[in-house]
Amino acid sequence: MNVSLYIAKRYLRSKSSNNAINIISSIAAFGIIIGAMALFIVLSGFSGLKELTVASISVADPDLKISSAKGKRFELSAKERSELNTITQVASYSQIIEERFVLKYGEKIKIVTVKGVDENYPKQTIAHILQEGRWMAPNTDQIVSGSGVAYNLGLSFFSFDKALKILAVKPGKGQISSQKSAYTELNVTNVGSFSIDEDLNNSSIYANLETVQYLLNYTDNQITALELRLTDLEAIDTVKESLQNIFGDKVVIKNRIQLNDALYKMLNTENLAVYLIFTLVLIIALFNIVGAIVMMILDKKSNLKTLFNLGLTLKNIRRIFFFQGVLMTLVGGAIGLLLGYISVLLQSKLSLLMLTESIAYPVSILPINFIIVFLTISFLGILASKIASTRITKRLID
Repeated sequence: MNVSLYIAKRYLRSKSSNNAINIISSIAAFGIIIGAMALFIVLSGFSGLKELTVASISVADPDLKISSAKGKRFELSAKERSELNTITQVASYSQIIEERFVLKYGEKIKIVTVKGVDENYPKQTIAHILQEGRWMAPNTDQIVSGSGVAYNLGLSFFSFDKALKILAVKPGKGQISSQKSAYTELNVTNVGSFSIDEDLNNSSIYANLETVQYLLNYTDNQITALELRLTDLEAIDTVKESLQNIFGDKVVIKNRIQLNDALYKMLNTENLAVYLIFTLVLIIALFNIVGAIVMMILDKKSNLKTLFNLGLTLKNIRRIFFFQGVLMTLVGGAIGLLLGYISVLLQSKLSLLMLTESIAYPVSILPINFIIVFLTISFLGILASKIASTRITKRLID
């Protein structure tokens, strides 16, 4: 049996005759429990927010997006279309044209991004983003506006009291003589509104692909992107390789994460910042462990002399308090993790805290968060215990 570990367990369970030391030890243990609990709750809460943010942002994003490597547009030939149809893992694909235009309603004007989509645009995506009204009918000059765009311009559905126009700047040189020579105008009808995220809601509208092709004077096979939905996401690398063979170097192929690269980097940076801040709180809490162990060493000074005289080495005596600090940290960390897990579980089941009136504050219980908290507590506890145990010197026990 490890004598140092055995004595450390006894010291951990027993109370000191000095009440002040018992209070200091209790405060140290309580600090570890609260620190571990807080770190787990914060990491779980941030994981939930991250999942909610990514889900809301990427609801309209495809599994893969093909765009031009040079310039804004590229041509989809009949051969490429035929080869694309042979890839069995592609469930569907939609031709896309995105461009910025002027949207005019009466006297109100707003610059918006118009996303032209064909009839293959996924019905599942439409069902998720459509907020009011209905989707555009094929081969019509109908649009579906972002909820923010509709609000700012005062758009209603199927309203003809004022002219709703999309204006596209005509390419060319020389002096502009009139508005008609400067813009291609098209009267459109707003039939619905969508909601994805605040930025897109305030700056975007959907239109039929033919509408945008007319405004830009594109041919039928000219597009700015292809958006693909896959039958099996595990085959995404295989599909990307097949697509690269079909289109060559004229296109860039991105998955959902690459499309939201800036968002993922921001979320990961914030997650790291939150972890470091609460780790600092844990470090402060674990300083109490150092103080508690030092106080215990002084309280057990006479016992240490006896143990030394009985044959324990200085190293063995140091290990007693090292083990005591580690055990206190691990037990406190385990209790904190359990309480944190219960708190997060209650939030996920009972929605104790609300983000809005209808949306509960999101939380996500991930195995990685248990591992992060446990390893952080263990490392800091071992470090604090090591520092405290080195306070035992030969001079102290002589």
